Amino acid sequence: MNKGRLIVFSAPSGCGKGTMLSEILKDERFCCSVSATTRKPREGEIDGVNYYFLEKEDFEQRIADGKFLEYACYCDNYYGTLISEVDDRINAGKNVILEIEVQGAMKIREIRPDALFIFIAPPSVQELRRRLHKRGTEADEVIEKRVAEAEKELSFSSKYDYVIVNDALEDAISDFFAVIRAEELKVS
Repeated sequence: MNKGRLIVFSAPSGCGKGTMLSEILKDERFCCSVSATTRKPREGEIDGVNYYFLEKEDFEQRIADGKFLEYACYCDNYYGTLISEVDDRINAGKNVILEIEVQGAMKIREIRPDALFIFIAPPSVQELRRRLHKRGTEADEVIEKRVAEAEKELSFSSKYDYVIVNDALEDAISDFFAVIRAEELKVS
């Protein structure tokens, strides 16, 4: 059996990464990593499916033991990716997609340079702003903060192996699979 691969997948808010991932994950060769967290489960969430729900002491012990590929504290709760979660799936032949922001991706770049790093970009900042307005879920000042954050994130795109511009969803998904095929054909 061939080993899978770790794929680090980053994009600013509003670039359509969630929509892309839902299409990509229809292919059984791919799966997403299940993160661990110290926050309490929400109604309907299942341990080991949505998250691994851990007590704070357990999470901190796993940090001390070097069990996390990456982790962060957000709103007084820890979130992180267990090395075993990723490696078990890779060893089972799955390509594990880790959807993560650019700072976390850069940390992973240091410890897992063998991973494939893909950045999803909007066609333009103006189009990103239009998409965020079209959602109709946030006030203008929140949208402008998201756009400003997206501009910062876009400055990291050159640190990725590939940049896919999500202008038309079908084309972006096709580009993703073209990247995967190119990597499969690459001479080690």
